[in-house]
Formats: sequence, structure tokens, C-alpha cells
Amino acid sequence: MQRVYFDNNATTPVLPEVFEAMRPYFGEHFGNASSIHHHGQETRAAVEHARESVAQLLGCRASEVVFTSGGTEADNLAIFGLAQPGDHVITSTIEHHAVLNGAKHLEEKGCEVTYVPVDGRGLVDPDDVRRALRPNTKLVTIMMANNETGVVQPVEEIGKVAAEADVHFHTDAVQAAGKIPIDVNQIGCDLLTISGHKLHAPQGVGTLYVRKGTRLEPMLYGGRHERSRRAGTENVPGIVGLGKAAELASVGLRRGDDTKMAAMRDRLERELLAIESSGVNGAAASSHPTRVPNTTNIYFDGIEGEALVIALDLKGLAVSTGAACSSGAIEPSHVLTAMGLRPEQARSSIRFSLGKQNTAAEVEFAIGLVPETVARLRELSPVYQRAATSR
Repeated sequence: MQRVYFDNNATTPVLPEVFEAMRPYFGEHFGNASSIHHHGQETRAAVEHARESVAQLLGCRASEVVFTSGGTEADNLAIFGLAQPGDHVITSTIEHHAVLNGAKHLEEKGCEVTYVPVDGRGLVDPDDVRRALRPNTKLVTIMMANNETGVVQPVEEIGKVAAEADVHFHTDAVQAAGKIPIDVNQIGCDLLTISGHKLHAPQGVGTLYVRKGTRLEPMLYGGRHERSRRAGTENVPGIVGLGKAAELASVGLRRGDDTKMAAMRDRLERELLAIESSGVNGAAASSHPTRVPNTTNIYFDGIEGEALVIALDLKGLAVSTGAACSSGAIEPSHVLTAMGLRPEQARSSIRFSLGKQNTAAEVEFAIGLVPETVARLRELSPVYQRAATSR
């Protein structure tokens, strides 16, 4: 059976070039990067080379790159490293749970948190952030690109709002890194999160960009690793893999890979929207480059999204209803309901997310498979059949 993977926002396959870069650090180059002998110094050099590669992708200094175990740890370090009891934090209603659950824990610790809304396109209004500011606001944390819809937030405008108020600004760029250009100075953020397994590096490694002069309280205590910002022996193979993936992403963006990806996504989207009673969640606004090029989130009225995911998987196509960490949740997507979708419409929504390994032929495979599968599920849905009869 042919198998096609269109769930790259959940995780991406490690690219062959990335795996080959990592391979020596599982064997012959095994040293602890903190050791001063030859074995340690050759792995230290590899870690610092990877740090330079990540810095180039983000447009920052290498010294501002802190390696972590992934996006969740990086988000948590940004939040808990700054906010203390009595502080006020601003975030949005559509953040990843690494931020949302962190914000809830802040409230339990005695912080105040404001959750700004989004509009029907899934966009945060920077003026809402401005209106939410208080004298004790310590941190604004708004994601760069949403993991379910791919919608890109106006982070530069939000960064200006935070800078004018002299408030720290963090953005979760896990779903943006490698897909669209990132320049931390242009954004104006103090902290920015990326995760290796979202850009074809391995799982278990990520980065928090920390602007020079930003003082963070560490979450882990031990050695003086990562300039005393993140204790623990470095995951050298993972860091090397992230560095190589960052290099490939930088080259790909200069080469125009994002444009080619968008063309494949747009063809898939255009053909699937020909299905009756379907629509895009987070459709682009003409005045804003609203989505990363690999993602489309489409609702198909009259079906259960999880039923469609299972039916497509049985035929060889892997897609999702949204965030992988929320799979099996009874409640509809918090992102889609925050955008104003009815619960039943949110539950009928499917995310298609492409990766560097996907091809135009695989897009055609999906185009041939999805309409017939949706039609079959609708035939089995008495609710949809009654609605269709009444139309």
C-alpha cells in the first residue's frame, strides 16, 4: 500500500543529510562537550557549529542560542524564567498547550494572566495586546504561527507594542522555523522558541533564543551548561541534527522552497474545496501574509474529523484533526472554537501539513482519495443526509 504522510506539523521525518551529520556522535565522537580533553573538545566544536547554524536561521548571535530538550521546555523556560508572583502576563487564546498550561500554572502561583482573543481569521489584534497592558505586565507571549491553522500572527507589530511598554516579548516560532524567514531583530522579540522535530531534525532537541541582557531564572540546576541558563549535559547528536536542519532550512528559504511548498499546498486546498460544504479555517487576509506555506485546515460539514482521519489512514494517507498532543481529546479544538467555529464544525476539521519530503505526486494521491472518503462518510451520516435533503 502506498503511504503518504501529511502530518508534518505533528512531527517531521529526519532528513537523510541530518541523520548522516548526527551519526558520528552516536559512536566515534562520543565525548562530553564539557570535557577539556580531545574527545570533549571535538564534540564541543560540533555543538558550537550547530549553535552558529541556528543563529544564522534566526538572525541572532550564537551566544543568544540556548539548547533545550524541545519546544515545550523552551516555552516553559521563557515563561517561568521571567514571570514571578504578582506579575502580569499577556498571551492569546490559541497558543500551544506548552504556553497555555504554563500560563495556567502561573495563575496558580499568583500571577495575573490576560488571554487576548483572535478574530475569525485566527489573528491577534496588536491593539488588544496594547489595551491589555498593565503597570505590572512582565511578559507578552504570542505565537508566530499556529500549529493547527498555520496562521501567522503580526508579531512585528506586537513586538513594537511590547517594546513601547518596556515589556519582554516571547514568541513560539515552533511552526514557523524553516517555513518562513525569521529575523529576531525585525520581530523585536526578547525570546523565541523553535523545536527540532518540526523542521526535520530529531525529537528531543529545541532552542530558546534569549536576547543579550535578558535575565532568566533557570528551571534546571546543576552545571554551568548553556551559560548557566540550562543545566545538563548537552544532547550532542540532537544538537548536531538541529544545526544541520537549520542549515538546510536557511538554504531552502534562499532557494525559494517555501514558494514551491505553497504551490503544492494551494493545489491540494483548491481541489479539496471543490467538495460540497467545505471551507478553510484561517483563510488568508489580503493585507497579511497569514499562513505558513505548508499548512491548510479544512472543515467538511457533516462528518467527524477523527472518523475521516481513521478512514484516510486505512487507505494510506496520514493527516490529523489538529495538535498531536491533543489527540483523543473529547473537546473540540480550542484554536478553532476561539476563531468562532461551532463545535460541530470544529470537530469536522482536518489539518493537512506538508514537509520537505513530500512530492507533487503525493498531493495528487490525496486529491484522489479525500473526496471519495468524505462522500462515503457523509452517506453514513444520518444528520448530514437529513440536512442535504432539506436543502
